[in-house]
Amino acid sequence: MNLVKFNQGEAFNQLPSIFDDLFGRDFFNRAGAKVSFPAVNVKESDEKFEVFLAAPGLKKEDFIISVNNNALTISSENKQEKEEVGEDGKFTRREYSYSRFSRSFGLPENVNIDEISAEYEDGELKLEIPKKTISKKTVRQIAVR
Repeated sequence: MNLVKFNQGEAFNQLPSIFDDLFGRDFFNRAGAKVSFPAVNVKESDEKFEVFLAAPGLKKEDFIISVNNNALTISSENKQEKEEVGEDGKFTRREYSYSRFSRSFGLPENVNIDEISAEYEDGELKLEIPKKTISKKTVRQIAVR
């Protein structure tokens, strides 16, 4: 079974066309808000799934990773403020930015949720999701007492 991706932002695409007529599809981009999600690669082997999420510029403390009802959610919220104050104490320049994302993936039944691990290095978040070990023996003799 494979991991299944779904975005919480997809609900916007399901709104009635009347909103398209009023605002147009690129309304939010014209308003200065850029909607984007980090790129994700998923690799599957016999023993595990590996999820690679490109998130440069963040720190490991910025990530929130949770599993709820077989859904893996990776999210982050980042706020930055820069101020340059003149000699008179008034702002000469003030910049701030805010970014947030959330990605969710459906987990198959054969994963070991208790042993999921995450590591962040060089702008890439890597999650290892081990699969449950299933006994290869299909025939077993049972002694009668």
